[in-house]
Amino acid sequence: MERDPADAIAFMLKREREARKWSLADLAQRSGVSKAMISKIERREASPTATVLGRLSGAFGVPLSVLIASAEKVTERLSLSERQSIWTDPETGYLRRAISPAGARAELIEVRLPAGAYITYPASAFAFQQQQIWILEGCLDFSEGGVEHELKAGDCLLLGPPSDCAFSNRGPLSARYLVVLSRS
Repeated sequence: MERDPADAIAFMLKREREARKWSLADLAQRSGVSKAMISKIERREASPTATVLGRLSGAFGVPLSVLIASAEKVTERLSLSERQSIWTDPETGYLRRAISPAGARAELIEVRLPAGAYITYPASAFAFQQQQIWILEGCLDFSEGGVEHELKAGDCLLLGPPSDCAFSNRGPLSARYLVVLSRS
């Protein structure tokens, strides 16, 4: 059965914030996420959206997948399909499956973006990693720093320097794509 990373996310946020001796206000200021929302996420009273997670991971300067893996303390080299973490954005239905074993230098993440979904990430979410997007099914409109890319199945895009980004699926079907993250 797939693991729900919600507990790990809540644990990781609080642990990372406290390790840096940041108050809720400090993290809110660095991430642009309200103190109330951060507190609710840490207490598992709210499930964060993909955009909120991107802002929080950017504030910490660490990819979200690294923080989740460290919270789960997973060290196996084999990532069995039935044990991979799956997270769904409660607002958009965006589904994210962490495929790679924890600790790998390159990470593989499968994403399903429903028709009509739109997700933004701040530049800070990309500042510490190189990212490629490979479209497996459907179409994806991707904007990075004002440059628009219309991607279809088989296309692969290497992201440029960190900039605000948006993922949009204007098609009638879900888009499925693989994100490859390499730590800088």
